[in-house]
Amino acid sequence: MANCRIERLSSASQIDDILAIEEVSFSSPWTREMYVAELSNTSVSYFYLARTQTGDPGEVVGFCSFWHVLDELHINNLAVLPAYRRSHIGTALLRRVLEDGARLGAAKATLEVRRSNEPARMLYEKFGFSVAGVRRGYYSNPPEDALVLWREGLP
Repeated sequence: MANCRIERLSSASQIDDILAIEEVSFSSPWTREMYVAELSNTSVSYFYLARTQTGDPGEVVGFCSFWHVLDELHINNLAVLPAYRRSHIGTALLRRVLEDGARLGAAKATLEVRRSNEPARMLYEKFGFSVAGVRRGYYSNPPEDALVLWREGLP
């Protein structure tokens, strides 16, 4: 298990931490405005941060954002700082999100992932996600298809 703490985003001031991870993780990162809008939608949007155990409060090294709508969980973004990848932080984040999503009443989960993002695909497959469809040209910069993944029966 990763040596990190997973916690809910507690204030808009923590968006800077998410933006820093977005910037080094995605070719088309979300903007501050997008995150502020998501944060204001408290009945649907959720954000989790992964922090190192050292220091107080610890460095934010990963995050996951998702929507909970009816009995579905839609994972919007999951990313970890490059220096902390392959240290099970993504696993810890995804595990927590799926467990908390189930507690909220979600029975299934979905997400999109770049076809070429093999490490992410392997993580999601490890958690029981499987390909349910393809969104042609979904991503830009560079253009690429998205695989639509679903998982039934959350924990």
